[in-house]
Formats: sequence, C-alpha cells, structure tokens
Amino acid sequence: MLSRVFGSGRRPFSSLSEQEILALAISSEEDDGRIYRAYADGIRAEFPQSAKVFDEMADEEESHRNRLIERHRARFGDTIPLIRREHVSDYYQRKPDWLVRPLGIEKVRAQAEQMEIDAQRFYVEAAKRTTDAQTRKLLDDLAVAEKAHVSMAQRLGIKHVPESVQQEESEVERRQFILTYVQPGLAGLMDGSVSTLAPIFAAAFATQDTWSTFLVGLSAAVGAGISMGCTEAAHDDGKLSGRGSPLKRGLANGVMTSLGGLGHALPYLIPRFWTATTVAAIVVFFELWAIAFIQNRYMETPFWRAAFQVVLGGALVFAAGVLIGNA
Repeated sequence: MLSRVFGSGRRPFSSLSEQEILALAISSEEDDGRIYRAYADGIRAEFPQSAKVFDEMADEEESHRNRLIERHRARFGDTIPLIRREHVSDYYQRKPDWLVRPLGIEKVRAQAEQMEIDAQRFYVEAAKRTTDAQTRKLLDDLAVAEKAHVSMAQRLGIKHVPESVQQEESEVERRQFILTYVQPGLAGLMDGSVSTLAPIFAAAFATQDTWSTFLVGLSAAVGAGISMGCTEAAHDDGKLSGRGSPLKRGLANGVMTSLGGLGHALPYLIPRFWTATTVAAIVVFFELWAIAFIQNRYMETPFWRAAFQVVLGGALVFAAGVLIGNA
C-alpha cells in the first residue's frame, strides 16, 4: 500500500494478479522477440550465419507469446492489460539494441543467454503465484523451455555457425576493430609522439623556461589532435573502405594524437628545467616503445623492425628539436 502511495508508479511483482502476470509475460516475450530481430538485422551484413541464430530465437519468442495470448483469451478474454517490465519495480530490465551498439558477436551472444536466464527465473516465480492448473502448467513449460534456451545461441550455433565460420566471424570482428580504432589511434599516437618532439624540445632549449615550454607543448598537442582528428573523419566515410564510422575513427585519432603530444609536455609543469627535461626524455622513450609494441601486436609488424623505425624516427626528430633550440 505504501509503495503505491509513495512509489514512482511502479508496482512490485508480488502485487500482480494472475491476469497481470500473463499480460507481463506476453509483453516481455514480444520485447525479447523484437530485440532478437534487431540483433539479427544489426549483424546480418557482416555475420549472416549468426544472424540466422537470432532469427530463430525471435521465432521461438513469438511462439511463446502466441501460447500466452491463447491462454489469456481462454481465461480472461481478449482484452490484455497494458503492463510492461518497466511498470514493475523488481522485474528484470532489457537494454534495447541501440543502447548496446556496436553489436559485437560475443556481446550479443552473451546478452541472449542472459535474457533467457532472466526469462526462466520469471516463469518459475510466476508459476508459483498462479492457482489455475492450466496456466501454471503453461508457465512451468515455458520455464523449462527458457532453461533449455540458455544455451540456444550455442546450440543453434552448431547448426548455423560451425567452428570454421565462428573463427571467420571473429577474424572479421577483430579486423573491424583494428580498422576503426587501432589503426587511426596508432597513427595519431605516432604523430602526436613524434611530430611534437621538435617544437617542444626546441622551445625548451631555446627558452630554458618550463612554463613556456609546457604552453608550447600543450598548444602543439591540442592543435595536432584537432587537425588529425578532423582530417581522419573527413577524408573517408568508411562505406567503401570498410573502415567503420568516421566519427569513431576521428575521435580515436584525435584523442591519441593529443595524448601522444601531452605525454612529453606535462613534465614541463615541473619548475626545474633539467629535471623536467630528463623526465620528458624518459616519457618519450616509453612512448616510442609503446608504439612499437602496438605495431607488433595489432599490425603484425616484426617487433624489432617496428622498434628500429619508430625509435630512429623519434631520435632524429628529437635531435632536430634540440639542435634548433640551441641555435
């Protein structure tokens, strides 16, 4: 009673009547079916075999909904109360597909299994609250079906997504991740870490003023990040190249460019010049080796070749900055 007076318009599950429980089950099965359809549509272009899995799962939810409607019609008539999961305070929630994007293969499979676990728990509790024998039998049957469906994505995967296809889809997903995030981010990190070396260290040795050097480094890092990010986002919409969203690529590139430049600019917040310069040089060393590691890890560039290219290039730019600053 108090929850209805002081609550937010949501009722506890324990207060629902048998008709309301059936209505809630009907709307929940409808929502789950629509979510599975959205999952299938969201991955169909890249992962057509896995999309078939979610199409079949949506068909299963539709059949459950029809059985529930038939039972409601037989027991309570054709008018189904409008009650959804968001109207019940202690009921499990679902995230629509647009809130869980990008739709990765493993993400949607894990989400599907959790959805079935939640549904199975609901039917077990719902069956306990019904007195009609046929309604209780239907809810018990659906609980058993949902329990069996916990691994439906895996079971249907055997039919539609054999191991070879799963490996192929995983490789496609990994490649997309590299093209959308790693490659632009790596390009930004290299540009921010290497190209800003000359102006920062030139300013440092020319002025011997740590605060002025920091301002130069900050402006160079932020300016380079904005420039690189906008260039990455503008020059390729990703539709033909398959490199993904230009906004995501631009953000990855711009953020990593700025971080690469800020890495060796921040030490100049230290007021002592030689201490700040020593720390900045150490930071540069780790930045360059991090770039070599990422190239080896994701771009499959041999580590020592990547290290030689990056360290040599960084050393040349660093030397150029020091020479110009001392001129």
